[in-house]
Amino acid sequence: MQRVELISVDGIRLEAALHPAVSSPCRGVVLLVHGVTVDMDEGGGMFVRLAERLVAAGFDVARFSFRGHGGSGGTQRGVTIAGECLDLQAAVTLVAERFTGPVSVVAASFGAVSTALSLPWLEDRLHRLVLWNPVLDLRHTFLAPELPWGVENFGPEAQERLRDRGFLVVDGAFELGRVLFCEFDRYRPSEQFLASSVPALIVHGDKDSAVSYPIAADAAGRREKVLLHTISGSDHGFDSREREDEAISVTTDWLVEQSAVMA
Repeated sequence: MQRVELISVDGIRLEAALHPAVSSPCRGVVLLVHGVTVDMDEGGGMFVRLAERLVAAGFDVARFSFRGHGGSGGTQRGVTIAGECLDLQAAVTLVAERFTGPVSVVAASFGAVSTALSLPWLEDRLHRLVLWNPVLDLRHTFLAPELPWGVENFGPEAQERLRDRGFLVVDGAFELGRVLFCEFDRYRPSEQFLASSVPALIVHGDKDSAVSYPIAADAAGRREKVLLHTISGSDHGFDSREREDEAISVTTDWLVEQSAVMA
């Protein structure tokens, strides 16, 4: 693994890690896009373990931390969807400069927002797309939350604190600012996903208490070239080592199969 830095187009420094494939021939490169409040390791290190599986299967892998996350520049309260789209653009540019071959993306949770919104320009260079527990509906996740995590973190009391202080604290640790919440009412990631024709895999737990499984399942059913893999009984982020391993294995196997299709 090689640690590198990249600069978003508005000057924000981002931490990143590159994992060259350890077998040949190379099947292409996979860019890993993490969720909100975590970093390029994705929670307890799922992206590190996924990267290890992918490089062993013949893929180059790149990971990065969005602004305001991990060791990247920026602030938590300064996190915005528009800013994350700029960061993703910088990461795609890095991948194109450092690696050759078809590019695939694995985006987890909130990472699906910037990824889906970038599909209009990204689609032509994207080979395959994998979404883990994807946020496809911002309103029902954050503005009018219907699930326990959203109600706890973004319900009426939290919204009042947001109005009074200009930010609220997610899970008691991560500060999200007012501008991000203004964006929640304007962006429609599901529309961009449904308009795309890139073959996709959605991996989602059917007991997710943070991001709606039915919304993801509905999106999978409304678009061609989408495979839905349900992790039975799993909460958000895959809530056991066994379920994490299932998500990693399903993702790796599918990307290997799809690379064979392209070959």
